[in-house]
Amino acid sequence: MPLPDSAYTQFTDDLTINRLLNGMWQVSGGHGSINPKDALKNMLDYHTAGFTTWDLADHYGPAEDFIGQFRKLLAQTQGEQALANIQAFTKWVPRPSAMSRQTVESAIDTSLRRMNVEALDLLQFHWWDYSHPAYLDAMGHMHDLQRAGKIKHLALTNFDTEHTLNILNAGIRLVSNQVQYSIIDRRPQVKMIDTFTQHKMTFLAYGTLAGGLLTDRYLNQPEPPRQALKTASLRKYKNMVDVWGGWALFQELLVVLRGIADKHSVTIANVAVRYVLQQPQVAGVIVGARLGISDNRDDNARVFTFALDNDDISRIDAISAQSNDLFAIIGDCGDEYR
Repeated sequence: MPLPDSAYTQFTDDLTINRLLNGMWQVSGGHGSINPKDALKNMLDYHTAGFTTWDLADHYGPAEDFIGQFRKLLAQTQGEQALANIQAFTKWVPRPSAMSRQTVESAIDTSLRRMNVEALDLLQFHWWDYSHPAYLDAMGHMHDLQRAGKIKHLALTNFDTEHTLNILNAGIRLVSNQVQYSIIDRRPQVKMIDTFTQHKMTFLAYGTLAGGLLTDRYLNQPEPPRQALKTASLRKYKNMVDVWGGWALFQELLVVLRGIADKHSVTIANVAVRYVLQQPQVAGVIVGARLGISDNRDDNARVFTFALDNDDISRIDAISAQSNDLFAIIGDCGDEYR
């Protein structure tokens, strides 16, 4: 069954994307061994089902190569015209250092070659250390390369509000910022939302399912020991749950989410994703794809079959009001990486 029109949004003037992006962090290691042949077949399954938008990075192992190989496979099986229906958003994550035009262009050229494209749809930039000011030099060179036709749109990942504004004030147009955003991590709502509304930027949200913790699998379950958390995502977001309020409060949240899910005949995961999709300035949610290992396309599609009403939101907010203030503890978006 084809996805409804509501599954897509006009991300930029020239890019219509699926609001559920297929996340490729899971091919970089720490989530199980990936067989390239099985992964490419699964990518074709996702694309055929209407999940046409991919999120990746230069450091996600073979992710950019997979996109390049998938583009060749799609052209062979469906014709060159089918390539217009793929959106692949990559990231550049350099070590902070002096940023010359040659350094930046070499990195971009590598991604272009690996992905088998003439221009990057969206380049999302990350900078580890704000005390090193060369991030503005890097953005300036990327802006030049955008005007030269190698990059269609510029964006950020895990930037805080202050340094996002520094880039915007330098006259560089940014489309989005990819940040952690979920029912348990609402930091984007504290400070960043006002800047994004003013500058017409959007969020691409990750961590929305807390690595799989915000699912029916963990409802009414005892707190898992660390050795039971088999993926890098589960280990990462279990730490976030601990800071947010701990396992007992998390179980209360899952019970509430299960009640809302029953009301709409969906899953806890659907409710968790739908909550973020309904937030202002959110263009899309990134859902990890363990290519060739597991496939949640049918369940993911249910996200577009319902909407949360005011009562649903109030019930979620009542649990969240009992949690710790992550903005006060961790800081703005991306501060957990610095």
